[in-house]
Amino acid sequence: MALTWIRTHDWDLGGWRHESSCRDTAPDLFFPVGTTGPAIEQIDVAKGICTGCPVRPECLEFALATNQESGIWGGLTEEERRRERKAWLARQRAAS
Repeated sequence: MALTWIRTHDWDLGGWRHESSCRDTAPDLFFPVGTTGPAIEQIDVAKGICTGCPVRPECLEFALATNQESGIWGGLTEEERRRERKAWLARQRAAS
């Protein structure tokens, strides 16, 4: 059921990526290697950029809908998104 929603939903319409706060930032910042040491600061910097992003909800929706497994998306790490995706999938099933 969720796959039907993903195919028909308009989460990628409207060019939201062109409005993102990270559009001029090196993508590597949002894909830290590990979760300790220097990666902690990298994650904090990436999340800081996401905090004020005008399209943060669209970015997170994209990441949840397409099951992005790595990187910072919508201000959430992989682990945070895994938890959020469980709740997101439950909402999608309930809406179907």
